[in-house]
Amino acid sequence: MKKVILTTLIALIAVPAFAATQGDATAAWALYIGAGVAIGFAGLGAGIGMGSAIRGGLEGISRNPGVAGTIFNYLLVGVALIESIAIYGLVVSLILLFVK
Repeated sequence: MKKVILTTLIALIAVPAFAATQGDATAAWALYIGAGVAIGFAGLGAGIGMGSAIRGGLEGISRNPGVAGTIFNYLLVGVALIESIAIYGLVVSLILLFVK
């Protein structure tokens, strides 16, 4: 039942957005919603990924403190790659907002 309601809601939102012409102001709200959703999901995914990576790194260091430097280096590279996903979400949202 939830899938049916969600699909109907998405269809009701998408139809006016696709029906609007290029210069119509009614399509602008879809860009704002899209930008918000893009940065929201990117931030959510990056936050979950960083939390999981840091948890795993700290568990590895606590089990074997002798390799703390190596684990920290890999953890730092991994967190930087995860953060790039959030930056890509920001770039997508900025493109949606400013490129017309």
